[in-house]
Amino acid sequence: MTKFTDIGVEKHGHVGLIEIRRPPLNFFDISLINQIADALEEFDRDIEIRASVLAAQGKAFCAGANFSDPARQAQEAAEARAEAKGDPADSLGSINSLYLHAVRIFRAKKPVVAAVQGAAIGGGLGLAVSADFRVTCPEARFSANFTKLGFHPGFGLTTTLPELVGKNNAELIFYTSRRVTGEEATRMGLANLCVPQDQVRAEAMKLAQEIAECSPLGLLSTRATMRAGLADRVLAATNHELAEQSRLRATEDFKEGVKATAERRVANFKGR
Repeated sequence: MTKFTDIGVEKHGHVGLIEIRRPPLNFFDISLINQIADALEEFDRDIEIRASVLAAQGKAFCAGANFSDPARQAQEAAEARAEAKGDPADSLGSINSLYLHAVRIFRAKKPVVAAVQGAAIGGGLGLAVSADFRVTCPEARFSANFTKLGFHPGFGLTTTLPELVGKNNAELIFYTSRRVTGEEATRMGLANLCVPQDQVRAEAMKLAQEIAECSPLGLLSTRATMRAGLADRVLAATNHELAEQSRLRATEDFKEGVKATAERRVANFKGR
């Protein structure tokens, strides 16, 4: 099995466990998304694995991209060849490359249960939604905070979120950038199960083990039917999202949104 730097990978019988290890907030970049995709592909090749759990160390599941810390991902930023010097989104690296790896996650063949014990923000929400099921807790927060940053939703969320919670609920989440609690997320179908925080991972493993008791060939066949075309829809969505994000990241409003978020204040947007 591949040696990973930012995730832990374990096997528990017929269940694989992927643990994000960038506590406390587990910010993502190209490297992290690539490693998760690699691990899922390894599980696909492992005949013993029938389902997997995606979990995280620390207080957040994944707090999204760390826009306010360009040094965090200097290697990816160098690869990005960004047009604007000092662009706060440079810390993501090449968003196009990141989305290509994200689509690989959606092409995984076996069921995934996300253990969302804390915040799933921005692209972190996109990562949580890439799983088939989500187990969460009242303390968790789900947020597509892109418009509050002066940005456009990404990670395929413009396709995946409406399919999960309905178009109007997705619009509400996008347009307000509000934080949805674990209980609210469960009521609207964004999460499948809400349990005490210290039980989130155990319940996610329990659900994955229940899935893994079923016929592996039956699981592969049924999941392929249920998710038919999903990865292609996500690819199309990320192509459009990337175009909009590339346009908006050059605006004054985006820089103000990032600054205001870092300073924990209401942004003073100018529409330019």
